[in-house]
Amino acid sequence: QVQLVESGGGLVQAGTSLRLSCAASGRTFSRSIGWFRQAPGKGEREFVAAITWSGSSTHYADFVKGRFIISRVNFENTVYLQMNSLKPEDTAVYYCAASYGSATAPLDEYDYWGQGTQVTVSS
Repeated sequence: QVQLVESGGGLVQAGTSLRLSCAASGRTFSRSIGWFRQAPGKGEREFVAAITWSGSSTHYADFVKGRFIISRVNFENTVYLQMNSLKPEDTAVYYCAASYGSATAPLDEYDYWGQGTQVTVSS
């Protein structure tokens, strides 16, 4: 099993930055970690970014390319999501999840999820 705990969310102004953390424990070896988000009133979670176990491969949603950076520090068992130039439309609950797939694995290949952290961006 894998346990995931997100942190770092909060209320920020548009144009500023925030760094989310995903602390992983359990059977994390060879697991890719992805970040997803669910905006208010939207029923589905959407993909944001993902990184493989080695960190050699990353994948981003088009709407965050150039603004968000995903990274991981395996000896800390932590994956980070650096979010820059935040926009009000980035407001959502952000979740991290674990998969045995690649960085481009679809949502249904992620089998462990954290509880989420709220990010609110004011205009």
